[in-house]
Amino acid sequence: MTEKTRYNDEELQEFKQIIDQKLALAKRDYDQMMRVLMNKDGNDVDDTSPTYKVLEEGSATQSKEELIQMASRQQKFITGLEAALVRIANKTYGVDRITGKLIPKERLRAVPHATLSVESKQNRKK
Repeated sequence: MTEKTRYNDEELQEFKQIIDQKLALAKRDYDQMMRVLMNKDGNDVDDTSPTYKVLEEGSATQSKEELIQMASRQQKFITGLEAALVRIANKTYGVDRITGKLIPKERLRAVPHATLSVESKQNRKK
């Protein structure tokens, strides 16, 4: 029996559905973060209130910085998912980029944008 070198079209379609769902959620979350950062939904008085509450301003700045970091991570996640869709179209999805072996389905279901198996990732860190 020969070892599989790629997932078949039916399996790729299953992964595509998973990725499409995660991508829709990720884009929705990213859009929400950006709306908050750009104050698109706000009717508050943050920009017109007196600025004598220094501690509150520091807290607001820290929260904004954390939100910017989260948005950046979310954008990276979206890019990874979009790249996974390209690999599905090219029929190279699920192939470990170091060993050339198939990444286990369980890992791809949990981390659909993975390009390395757990083993390859651990070996790379050493």
